[in-house]
Amino acid sequence: MKAALFSFIFFLGAVLTLTAQEKPSQDIREGSVLTINNPSSSSYQHIDFPRKNFIIKRGGIANMKALRGKKVQVVAFTYGSDGDTKVTLKPLDGGKFFRNFPTVTAHLEDALQSGELRQ
Repeated sequence: MKAALFSFIFFLGAVLTLTAQEKPSQDIREGSVLTINNPSSSSYQHIDFPRKNFIIKRGGIANMKALRGKKVQVVAFTYGSDGDTKVTLKPLDGGKFFRNFPTVTAHLEDALQSGELRQ
């Protein structure tokens, strides 16, 4: 009786642990629409925007405030060896980021957790 109770408790603990470790990328697929939110610090840490000097050299306008509230679409997924998910994002309005960059990449789990991206 004690062995059955112990195995049931162990099984229940294992199931709860696996459920808690599910990644938020399960409900985000190619074609999903996300919104760029305020950065987690003074600049975006988990969305890989080009540096300002590269934007200016290519004739773009390096206005990071214009990104807030911008709707983006998930174009592709890439999975790293350490288990993180990188997504490629393009603007939903059909334009380009900073007038020159058609796509950017982001670390999905980190960006969602920090609030830089939201669904």
